[in-house]
Amino acid sequence: MSALEAAALYTALNLLILLLLGGGTGMARSKHKVSIGTGGVADLECRMRAHANAAEWIPGALIGLVLLALVGAPALLIHVVGLVLTLARAGHGLTMGLGKPSGPGRMIGTLGTVLVYVVLIGALIWYALM
Repeated sequence: MSALEAAALYTALNLLILLLLGGGTGMARSKHKVSIGTGGVADLECRMRAHANAAEWIPGALIGLVLLALVGAPALLIHVVGLVLTLARAGHGLTMGLGKPSGPGRMIGTLGTVLVYVVLIGALIWYALM
């Protein structure tokens, strides 16, 4: 699998995470009969934040992943960074989506995502200047 194909794989997986989190928010809205905002429902607020947080962090990481592949980074690097991103976002989204904002999945997901950003920033600068 080429680096670009690996980036495509992790892009698809993370888009699936976004889709599932958005679907969970929609189902919670229907369940609690809330069309705008949270209606003061903690479950809905957690689901909305899980989706919004993923929407805030996933796109930048995917752009970085694809750019790394395009500038010639090895497929192994793309796989490692993509896998960490996917597991981190899944853990964060699952924990928040289940209404457990203080659960360990949230912290692990947050730290994993920050690690991915640090690696992407460093690698992109490295490959840009190489």
